[in-house]
Amino acid sequence: MKYFIYLITLLTIPTLLLGIPDNKNYSKGKCVTCHKEKDPGLYSHWRQSSHGKSNVSCLDCHKANDSDLDAFEHEGALIATLVTPKDCSNCHQKEAEEVGNSYHATAGEILDSKDAYLAHVAGGHPAVIMGCENCHGSKVEIDPNSPNKLSSKSWPNSGIGRINPDGSKGACSACHTRHSFSKAQARQPEACSKCHLGPDHPQKEIYEESKHGNIYYTNIDKMNLDSDSWVVGEDYSVAPTCATCHISATTQSPVTHDVGARLTWTLRPPVSKRMKNWKEKKENMTEVCQSCHQDVFVDNFYTQYDALIKLYNDKFAIPATDLMKKIKAKGLMKNKAAFSNKIEWVYWELWHHEGRRARHGAAMGGPDYTWWHGIYDVAKNFYFEFLPEVQHLNDPELNAIVDDMLANNPMHNWMNQPTKVLKEGIREGTIQKTYEYMFDEDK
Repeated sequence: MKYFIYLITLLTIPTLLLGIPDNKNYSKGKCVTCHKEKDPGLYSHWRQSSHGKSNVSCLDCHKANDSDLDAFEHEGALIATLVTPKDCSNCHQKEAEEVGNSYHATAGEILDSKDAYLAHVAGGHPAVIMGCENCHGSKVEIDPNSPNKLSSKSWPNSGIGRINPDGSKGACSACHTRHSFSKAQARQPEACSKCHLGPDHPQKEIYEESKHGNIYYTNIDKMNLDSDSWVVGEDYSVAPTCATCHISATTQSPVTHDVGARLTWTLRPPVSKRMKNWKEKKENMTEVCQSCHQDVFVDNFYTQYDALIKLYNDKFAIPATDLMKKIKAKGLMKNKAAFSNKIEWVYWELWHHEGRRARHGAAMGGPDYTWWHGIYDVAKNFYFEFLPEVQHLNDPELNAIVDDMLANNPMHNWMNQPTKVLKEGIREGTIQKTYEYMFDEDK
């Protein structure tokens, strides 16, 4: 008995004498009582959420251990402001694992990319924080002097690839906005449109232009968004949203939080590439499409989509990229720093802005973005900005490559032919034959 009393005394000394909070004995209701008065909006979001209705309290999500870098004492409890995927995994293990393995979780790696470099040197650090990092996520820095241990330069941040002090990547609240964490909200396209819009990846605008978006916005009341079960073809069939195609359940597949599980191409780099296991991923997406479309419809869409990607690659992206590699290898650019030469900006916008718009437009059924905001701008840039900049370098080898392309390549020699001849070729179908191989999946 004496030994038992001695042991209990040792275990309680940290709490009683050293002032270390004991979360196990902390009243969960204390959080609610205080925040209901101080943060009525936050309280209301929580109270009406599934968490609130299930009595999942503030402390259940925000509790911390004394070993956590972002832990601090607050009203007698040890808590952390950040709620990370690692924290969420205590209840949502499968979802957290899928997010951790997804492309979303890597978004914070933009900090070492050309995008971030350009924002830092051409813009400045405040622009990087408020622009790039608030979508992609940043490394959350610890500030021991801050009331909540988080640096004011790295928090608030709910970027999808946020690098957290506990080693986890991502922020569940990027899609499931705090503190309501509404499934209905995350199922709607607006949940994605904070980041997926603009000149380089206008998925929001493309969706709004597409038939899918048109039908969705005119029939939102028929989408059954609040349903616990949300299986396309069963619980709703009006139109798909971003979540429908990339995340949500079908009659054959469960929900996945790996947003790349149904993608056949990666459209981000200068030259599009097939995704790893792309055929399996195509089958995954085809399952979604077949909830509303017949097989031949889906197959023919993929034939047309793949052909557009090959067109962009073969006609513009690969030749431009090869020329840029030669320019750099020869040391022909006047200024040493990346993006301090005009041709670098021209090439960047060719693939990073115009090329992406074309590719995403084709992927999501947006004809205006495929052509007028896409390949039209790519072609104008390629022929009347990029190639002239290459020729201004006055390098014999590069000039010979450009001259041969415009004279002999059937995709480019239109510039040296009479308009009448070209129109006749279009009517007779001879010009179209140049691109026939692009409709073959194996080429």
